[in-house]
Amino acid sequence: MERYAYFDNVKVLLIFLVVFGHIIQPFTDSSSGIQTLYTWMYTFHMPAFIFLAGFFAKGSGSITYIKKLAKKLLIPYLIFQAIYTIYYFVIGKEDWLMDSIFYPHWSLWFLFSLFCWHILLIIFKRIPPVYGILIAILIGLSVGYIGKIGHTFSLSRTFVFLPFFLIGFWLSKDHLMKIKGKAVQVISIGILIGAAIVIHYAPDINSGWLLASKSYSDLGSPEYGGFARFFIYITSSIMVISVLSLVPTKRFKWTHIGSQTTYVYLLHGFFIQYFRQANLFKVDGLLDVVGLGALSLAIVFILSSRPVRGIWQPMIEGKTTILKNAFSRITV
Repeated sequence: MERYAYFDNVKVLLIFLVVFGHIIQPFTDSSSGIQTLYTWMYTFHMPAFIFLAGFFAKGSGSITYIKKLAKKLLIPYLIFQAIYTIYYFVIGKEDWLMDSIFYPHWSLWFLFSLFCWHILLIIFKRIPPVYGILIAILIGLSVGYIGKIGHTFSLSRTFVFLPFFLIGFWLSKDHLMKIKGKAVQVISIGILIGAAIVIHYAPDINSGWLLASKSYSDLGSPEYGGFARFFIYITSSIMVISVLSLVPTKRFKWTHIGSQTTYVYLLHGFFIQYFRQANLFKVDGLLDVVGLGALSLAIVFILSSRPVRGIWQPMIEGKTTILKNAFSRITV
């Protein structure tokens, strides 16, 4: 049970960082401290999330599984693509109408890419793990040289983040628990602190390198972008290991939120996009950053709550069990 608690604890941490990262992103240009924090977070939190997605994809590969996955991922993708289009229009967001359903609104790229990763597993499961991961890394390095690659079909992110998904798929719980030793944890703390210091004093880093949604040409390095991405692969891998080694294995009162992260991921955009459009917040110091962190935490708790899940469950899971159970308790 503790190992399962560990994975839920990881997911709670990562979904909080997703929300927090999206909240502070508008302030990165005006504050070097926030720029450092934002860049530091993005070196590991999406790779770690994708790693976990691969870790829990052990049953992938059969036609039946793919059909269930299409229902679980593509239908919510289409529903929320439409909902966010309408919502963006209502709040006055300029880019409310994208090119097509294949140009994912904001964070919806993850659903599309997750489906694609499972499809790609049909091929990569037949390849020995080491060779498959090396091939995926080569693909991830190569796609950056394709000038047109970007948000459409979420192609860039799908291929760039594929190695993390495959690594998660091939690792077992026993493999992962080996990083929980005290020595590894002490080294990890040093790595995380050291990375923050390096990021703070290094020249400005274009966050597009970490978001993996643009070609090397768009990132200003058409010739040597592959070397930069390879360095990011190494950095992100070390950061992911460091963070995962420090997450506690015990069960807390909030651990159950880890099983509800899909709701938080899909719904937090309603808060974030409104905050950005209304320009509600400003950051003048550390206390403001702490306040935004508290707000992010509140959003995570609200969106993972049973009432919110009951309302959105039909669109996210295609079920109405929460509403039925609530209604049955009322009528009894």
